[in-house]
Amino acid sequence: MTTPALPAPVVSVAYHSGFGHTAVLAEAVRTAATEAGATVHLIKVDEITEAQWEQLDASDAIVFGSPTYMGTASGAFHTFAEASSARWATRAWQDKLAAGFTNSASKSGDKLHTLQFFTVLAAQHGMSWVSLNLMPGWNSSTASENDLNRLGFFLGAGAQSPNDQGAEGVHKADIATAEHLGRRIAEQARIFAAGRAALAA
Repeated sequence: MTTPALPAPVVSVAYHSGFGHTAVLAEAVRTAATEAGATVHLIKVDEITEAQWEQLDASDAIVFGSPTYMGTASGAFHTFAEASSARWATRAWQDKLAAGFTNSASKSGDKLHTLQFFTVLAAQHGMSWVSLNLMPGWNSSTASENDLNRLGFFLGAGAQSPNDQGAEGVHKADIATAEHLGRRIAEQARIFAAGRAALAA
């Protein structure tokens, strides 16, 4: 007797991009998650519609993305986070998976604080955080700025793009790191969906 195939996990990438850099990362997450078998929705939080809120409600995983401005997520992303309180009140996102990515012009730029903001947002909603699960790159004399996770983040994907360049300035290694995050969230969502199906059987 064969086990029926499970439906593809649904992943939504909820992001804001001020100058195009974070949009490049969002696209990388979407591409890799799709290639890993997920159905992926790309949602610009500063243009979100009621139908897209419903897509978030129906997702197995939500990946948060924002540039880091003045040491935290952008104002547009904060507006979205506050608006999600309607979902918080009904526990609509409880037990979903969450992950995140961010970009700033500086190599640090206090990006860690943005990723921590995402984790607290996820915790408020009762979600389970999925880390990057990559060893740090570019941390020895034989390493390279072209390494995956070249900036050495663990909570999520961090990227650095020069402030005098547009979307073309996003580093290829940072795009590859975002792709890794997309594959990882899709794979973890599939595992969670299989577990739920096994418990329900």
